[in-house]
Amino acid sequence: MKRRYVRVIMLAFSAVVIYSCQSASQSKAKDQTIVDNSPKIRGAMKNVMRKGELFATINIDTIGNKEHIYGLGPVEYLTGEIMLFDGKGYKAEVVNDTAMKVTETFALKAPFFGYANIGQWTKVVLPDSIVTIAQLETYLDQTTKDHSRPYFFKIAATADTAVVHIVNLPPGIRVSSPEEAHQGQRNYAINGKKVDILGFFSTEHKAILTHHDTYLHMHLITEDRTKMGHLEKLNIKKGMAELYLPAEQKAK
Repeated sequence: MKRRYVRVIMLAFSAVVIYSCQSASQSKAKDQTIVDNSPKIRGAMKNVMRKGELFATINIDTIGNKEHIYGLGPVEYLTGEIMLFDGKGYKAEVVNDTAMKVTETFALKAPFFGYANIGQWTKVVLPDSIVTIAQLETYLDQTTKDHSRPYFFKIAATADTAVVHIVNLPPGIRVSSPEEAHQGQRNYAINGKKVDILGFFSTEHKAILTHHDTYLHMHLITEDRTKMGHLEKLNIKKGMAELYLPAEQKAK
């Protein structure tokens, strides 16, 4: 009886050890996924703009790990804009020349897209002199040369003025140039609002995830989540911006 009792105890102990090891392994794998800040790129802007490949290359809803997910790109067939921000998905659509509709959803598909799971950020002091997109691009290029690229970044700011666009291609339109791809596009002004900006920086992804003349692709969403789009113009209120880089990234 005593020997049988000891055997039961040993079996129970073994089961606990195995379960603990599996749980630790799963947790470690999950943590590794979250801290992998490397952007994942699907599709290419040039294939959409030049070849007319408007169909989806990624279904956002099927991405397995959405914890701390960030990402940006257009909706398939260029019918809106997508922004993933800290584990939530947003879709912006044109209503008319002055109104848009922003929906929280992961039921999204894109012809080209970039995303990453970023669980930890490093806050960087953004100089008050950095208020425009051009100034931000130069600052990022100069201060992160010694670190891995490409990368996502985010900014919490008050925008004195900003302009975002939402692509709104009419049904059935064939595309073979950037001009044709932007038919139906609407621009919206956002003034004096607190905003979150998600940006992608790369010197090697022109015409893939950034336009041919810039290292940046940025989307902006207002704090109340009622306006969102591809960031065209920006003037940050001085002293009212915080820049965040992925934890592995550090500015000089």
